[in-house]
Amino acid sequence: MKKRKLTGFGIEVKDRLTDINMTQKKLAKEIGLSPVYLSMILYGERSGEKYLDEIKAFLKL
Repeated sequence: MKKRKLTGFGIEVKDRLTDINMTQKKLAKEIGLSPVYLSMILYGERSGEKYLDEIKAFLKL
């Protein structure tokens, strides 16, 4: 099985979550996404285009 790799955006989000001590699950809840869908965005399996601005704004990226 091929190991999934985070996109550049995914790495940025994960680093920021670490900085503010928040889980990916909590971020998904705050934005109104399922944790699985957020993960798919971070790994480039879904564009998640309509949520990108919201994620960036929430995390102040």
